[in-house]
Amino acid sequence: MYIDIHSHAYWKPAPFVTSFFTPQELIEAHKKNGIEKGVLLPVVNCEIYLPQTNEDILDMCEKYPDNFIPFCNVDPRAMTNSPDAPLERILQYYKDRGCKGVGEIMPNMEVMDPKVQNLFRAAEVVGLPVIYDGSDVKDGDFGLYDDPGLPQLEHTLQRFPNLTILGHGPVFWAEIARLETIGERGFIFGFKGTHQVGMYNSGPIKEEGAVPKLLRKYKNLHLDLSDGTAYNALTRDPEYGPAFLMEFQDRAYFGTDFCNTNFSDVALAKTLIKWRDEGRISKEAFEKIERENAIRLLGL
Repeated sequence: MYIDIHSHAYWKPAPFVTSFFTPQELIEAHKKNGIEKGVLLPVVNCEIYLPQTNEDILDMCEKYPDNFIPFCNVDPRAMTNSPDAPLERILQYYKDRGCKGVGEIMPNMEVMDPKVQNLFRAAEVVGLPVIYDGSDVKDGDFGLYDDPGLPQLEHTLQRFPNLTILGHGPVFWAEIARLETIGERGFIFGFKGTHQVGMYNSGPIKEEGAVPKLLRKYKNLHLDLSDGTAYNALTRDPEYGPAFLMEFQDRAYFGTDFCNTNFSDVALAKTLIKWRDEGRISKEAFEKIERENAIRLLGL
């Protein structure tokens, strides 16, 4: 059964934006999709959702220890709103209480903002992997901003070689191929803030983009396969997608990004099984992506 590297839950429904699963609803959605257990990522940044506490996540994991794995999270502006805040003290505190990673990091700040870099530094010092989401705009969105080609991510990979960073979200996965236009990097919010506008990239991979090139250069870059943008990137070219997973099978992790009760089917789960049965990915690669990579990374 799968291990989900990326999921969310709230004890009670939030009053706007999205209808998060409760812990019990998430367990049922996981069972429906053949998922044994999942990582719970706390939402702590104010840019989009109502923040929740790390203690919420720990409480859920203590109540359902067979179903959930805790991550912790901290806003890079915490403590002193400065690039020298001792954020490693917070991360070590939660690591000692069982948290296996940091994320989902998604303030609408630049990846190379000194306060964001300080958070990455602290995670490397403490020895926790990080998951972040990205944005292609610097205001009016959530997620860490990066430029086309992901140079800020590359500098971070260079600066913190012992930090495992899991790439996730539209800005990251759009660059599996060379960009045709800059605007296809991500979604933006409509004027009323109630929906996202934009489009998924489509069609064959004519030329590789920044993502596979960075993966070959930096072993500390890993792949969070959750949400529709990863699925779209992997399936838009039926020849390239399985080959990509075979090449990076040791650093790819199945995930869902369950964050709305209206969406509880995971096409990726069925596609991976189909590709395995058709011989498009090996049984060994499937098992790594399904669960073995997560077990190794998180020390389960």
